[in-house]
Order: sequence, then C-alpha cells, then structure tokens
Amino acid sequence: MPKKEAPIDQLQQYLPEGTYHAILHYLQHYHIHLTIAKERTSILGDYRHRTSGSNHRISVNGNLNSFAFLITLIHELAHLLTFEKFGSKIIPHGQEWKKIYGSLLEQFIKNNIFPADIEAEILKTLQNPAASSCAEEGLTRVLHRYDKKIPGRKMVEEMSTETFFKTHDGRIFKKGSKIRKRYRCLEVSTGRIYLFSPVYEAELINNFRA
Repeated sequence: MPKKEAPIDQLQQYLPEGTYHAILHYLQHYHIHLTIAKERTSILGDYRHRTSGSNHRISVNGNLNSFAFLITLIHELAHLLTFEKFGSKIIPHGQEWKKIYGSLLEQFIKNNIFPADIEAEILKTLQNPAASSCAEEGLTRVLHRYDKKIPGRKMVEEMSTETFFKTHDGRIFKKGSKIRKRYRCLEVSTGRIYLFSPVYEAELINNFRA
C-alpha cells in the first residue's frame, strides 16, 4: 500500500490538540521513521523494529480521525518500547506489551486529551487490551462517532436485516441474523455465509436485486 513520509511539521494535523509535543519526543528520541499510509482495511497501523541498517518504522492510516490516529500510534509505540526493553523473544501482545501500552495511554488520559466517552472505553480496554485497536468493538464504536461521515457507509449493526452491502474489496453481501457477537451474511455471488463484526463498516446498497 502506498505510503508517504510524515513531515514533522505536518504531523500536528493528524493529532488531537495538546498531543503533538509528547509524540514528537518519542519520534525524535527513538529516531522513528513515521509514515502515513492510505486506508488499509486489515490494519490501522504497523511497526517494524530497528535493525543494523534502519531505524524503527511505524505506519499509521492517514484516514483515521485524530483520536483513532493517536490511539493507533500509541499502540505501535508500545511495540517499540517493548522491543527496546525486552527484545524480540516475547509474545507480540503479551503482558509486557499490555503493561507498556496501558502506561502510555494513561499518560494521555491524565492530560484530559480524550472526550469522556472515548476515555471510558479506553479504561475498559486497559483491563485486557486486544492485539489490535480495531478488535476492540466498544472502542471502535465510540471512535466512529468522531469520524467524518461518508454518505452510504454504515456499520453492519446499523443496517437492517436483509440489507445488501458492498465490502472494501467489492464483494456484495446480504445481512442476516446475529449469532452471538457477529452477523451471518450471505455472499451474493457464491452463496457462502460469512460472519461479520457488528462494527465492520461497508457501503450500503439500496434497491439491489440479487
């Protein structure tokens, strides 16, 4: 996926007010090569540790709202700090990472960076952070409130049953019933059933005939 290096003086536009200097400290202190990626549907951010020939590398999706961007960047910074302290011989999202991730988030919570609804969800996730911030359904749902709304795009849980929708790769599905935490959805072209997260966002298709 095409990426562009984030000029330091432009990074502020991606971050919530009052967070730029704290983030800049980490970027400069650890010589981080930060890139802004175009929208990726499978991941929000990525980290590659330093080697003898390269610096630490972090990428974050540039289409995220400022709060989601910050949380994703903190998630990746936690990987960096975990690597610096423990090396690569630990579980990527094990207890060491969870502790550092939680500590980083708490620094920003103490500075009242997040709105009350986001802060409440972060405090819940800190009890046992997921391997990906987009796997935290409660947090994803709340962060979505601060997204720039795109006409015709909704979360699966916001769609009516029997509604047709198109995924990011162009496939068309019909929403079915909820099974535990996910929705059974029929892929129109193959007749196969797939389970979708309630907070998966897709393009709603009106007046579609299978």
